[in-house]
Amino acid sequence: MIQIDHQRCGYCGSCISVCPVEALSLSDAYLTVAERCTSCGRCVAACPVTALSLPEAQAGPATPLRHHYDVVVVGAGPAGSTAARYAAQAGLSVLLVDRRQEIGAPVQCAEGVAYEQLRPFVEPDPRWISATIRKASISCAGMPGLSASSEASGAQGCVLERRVFDRALAELAVDAGARCVVKTQATGLLLEGGAVRGVRLEGLGGRQEVAARIVVAADGVGSLLGRWAGLPTRLPPRDLMTCAQYLMAGIDIDPECTYYYLDETIAPGGYAWIFPKGQGRANVGLGVQSDLAEMPPVEYLNRFVERYRFLAQGSPVCLIVGGVPVSRPLERPIADGLMVVGDAARQVDPLTGGGIANGMTAGRLAAEVAVEAVEARDTSAAFLARYGQRWSQSLGRKMERNYAFRQRFPVGQRASERFMQIFAMAVSSSK
Repeated sequence: MIQIDHQRCGYCGSCISVCPVEALSLSDAYLTVAERCTSCGRCVAACPVTALSLPEAQAGPATPLRHHYDVVVVGAGPAGSTAARYAAQAGLSVLLVDRRQEIGAPVQCAEGVAYEQLRPFVEPDPRWISATIRKASISCAGMPGLSASSEASGAQGCVLERRVFDRALAELAVDAGARCVVKTQATGLLLEGGAVRGVRLEGLGGRQEVAARIVVAADGVGSLLGRWAGLPTRLPPRDLMTCAQYLMAGIDIDPECTYYYLDETIAPGGYAWIFPKGQGRANVGLGVQSDLAEMPPVEYLNRFVERYRFLAQGSPVCLIVGGVPVSRPLERPIADGLMVVGDAARQVDPLTGGGIANGMTAGRLAAEVAVEAVEARDTSAAFLARYGQRWSQSLGRKMERNYAFRQRFPVGQRASERFMQIFAMAVSSSK
């Protein structure tokens, strides 16, 4: 039977078109092979990325060390690409690695952020902005709607096109001098005396070991690099929001207003949102606390859509699912030779779940410390602790405060007026 390398597979369907016995099938982004496969090899020749092989073909040993970088960044989201960009601008040799074949896809985000949070890193570009936001409406079960407008202060937020935005950030890193590779998975760390000295990679270039003075782990909520380095990155269920979101078309809402719904019957332990994206489109989603949900988030989402007529008249054209950490940031986001940034370091607002600007801030701080460490020829955890200290002094205290607020208002009491006020402040400061 034909062997499939799912890390390499680009799920293009070329192999299916040449199979004489219909043994191959594609479900979304996952290729499967049936037992009726005759191992004729036609699909192997048709595959553009060598993801298929005959049964006798065995994976060879890892390629010996061929590359050495000052910094290897794993994960090309906003945090990782920002770290790669600033490190490269300072003259370090940088490799940016992403497991996806298209940076920015699939989208796993509600895509809202404040303009003032973006401008320190990049000037807003119409190519990756769907809508400008000036107002917010917050509704809570049993209480009248609370609306907040940023028009008086001049503050504005936007809803991004993350597929375009993330790719643009990676391109900025490349323009600064970083090298970027896609469809490449980090499979382990290179360790020397317990210190991180590089990464093991597997992807289109085969299996190889890449040495680095510093590794930056920007590999998202499911981060493994930090865990491999001995950091406590596992989340308790109460600190994880599991989310589902539709991009919906054909709905009629205010194109300059974001909507939030705090209701335990809609989203236990979390909230639902509607973020406009222009031309009758909107991100409609919700997050639920994983240990409180009695059904999958997508079922809560379907009930939410059916509950409101203006949503039910539209149609979903895309489904997005994912998890958001709503915990304290990692107390120690560093190890010898390693720094952890973004969702991987739990640097997400525990109240709103917003993490784009936080991740970019952390990425820049990590890059600054990496430059100092390389110049000092000291990549020990003691030296890299500067990154954690600077994070705590910038956004860390706010995250700790918001986590305390979240814990202070347990489920069933989150509909209180006080919690509504706190949530409204958090929303207004991040959108």
